Amino acid sequence: MNRKKLQKLTDHLTKNCKHFNKSEVTCLIKLFYNLVGDVAERPVAVVGLDRNAFRNILHVTFGMTDDMIMDRVFRTFDKDNDGCVNVSEWVNGLTVFLRGSLDEKMKYCFEVFDLNGDGFISKEEMFHMLKNSLLKQPSEEDPDEGIKDLVEITLKKMDYDHDGKLSFADYEKAVREETLLLEAFGPCLPDPKSPWSKYQLTGVAALVPGVSTGASVFSSHFDFLGGTCTATICLASQAFL
Repeated sequence: MNRKKLQKLTDHLTKNCKHFNKSEVTCLIKLFYNLVGDVAERPVAVVGLDRNAFRNILHVTFGMTDDMIMDRVFRTFDKDNDGCVNVSEWVNGLTVFLRGSLDEKMKYCFEVFDLNGDGFISKEEMFHMLKNSLLKQPSEEDPDEGIKDLVEITLKKMDYDHDGKLSFADYEKAVREETLLLEAFGPCLPDPKSPWSKYQLTGVAALVPGVSTGASVFSSHFDFLGGTCTATICLASQAFL
């Protein structure tokens, strides 16, 4: 991308970007195109990070391992549902993922946890997410029973209108009362104690042209941003008690 196109794209994306300044947006754009690779060599019309490439970034850089959650994070970034995260979705997604306000993160997390997109987190959805998040103990004869019990405890704690499922209003009220419940059904945000939460790109744009394609290089060249996503389900479970 030549300088003129980069400047135009940066100006466009910065207008709608709440939490990154112009130089940071420029750096994210350069990083995106280095991760995507040479556009001229790509056989498809859509330029972006496909599901596998994006999941690799989530796994390598943020330490995410839950396939279901990673798929949901990808779908939350991919606003136009075309199967790729484009440069606009990349910048706008990261502004919430890394620097979002509590309100923005609640909307993002709820969208991740609402597996079928119907506006509610059902018992079945809770069960599947908690089953993936919790480690199975070898001594447990029927671990599913323990997960069902946790679902019931979750509903008792968070289902304020007692309709057997969580609306956004239920979820929002519960999180405002106990912020540990933000990621109650699985880690879908960076660890707040990691350097990613203090994301600073100022002064590092010079590093970007040397970045090769690949999520592993994303991690190594930006190791000052790196960090793992810590599972909060155990802490959230404590909040239920």
